[in-house]
Amino acid sequence: MITTEQNEKLRGWFAGRLPDDLFETLMEVTVDREEITVIGRIPRPRLAEGASEAETDAAVQARIQEFRERTREERVAVAREAEHRFRKKVSWGVECDGERALFTHIAAPVMTRLRQPERQVLDTLIAAGVARSRSDALAWCVRLVQRHTDDWLTELRDSLEHVQRVRAQGPDAEPREAGPKDTPPDAE
Repeated sequence: MITTEQNEKLRGWFAGRLPDDLFETLMEVTVDREEITVIGRIPRPRLAEGASEAETDAAVQARIQEFRERTREERVAVAREAEHRFRKKVSWGVECDGERALFTHIAAPVMTRLRQPERQVLDTLIAAGVARSRSDALAWCVRLVQRHTDDWLTELRDSLEHVQRVRAQGPDAEPREAGPKDTPPDAE
């Protein structure tokens, strides 16, 4: 679990390290145990007024592909530096005209033990054609939970961050050097 401050420092590092003209806006920098994902907004293609939905979709997909090819060397250089610094793989994505596309990114295996009732849920999803395998079915379930519990997961992450801050202040914590902020008001 990464704290808000650590995430802000990571986002700040990418904001400072990325070339200014790479993205219109750096939208997201997310991190977990294995991977850092960097997503930026790129300009939408210029189309004639009244362009059809099919034309717009094709232009957006082409713009995303053009960006991916044109910026590959720059992104790889930044990723190598970040991977060395943060010890995690870096993945990239873009948003263009509301369409989000992730480039090569990690699909990390997760081992779990399930009892028969849980396995039956996965097998039902397979039988219904929702998933091809138990692995796909489990990923589908995780995405469903994620979509419907964002507020609860956010609150849980905030609570975990608070626990980490309190733990860091415990008896095994490194003593901090007193600085200007630590000087009591009546000590002046």
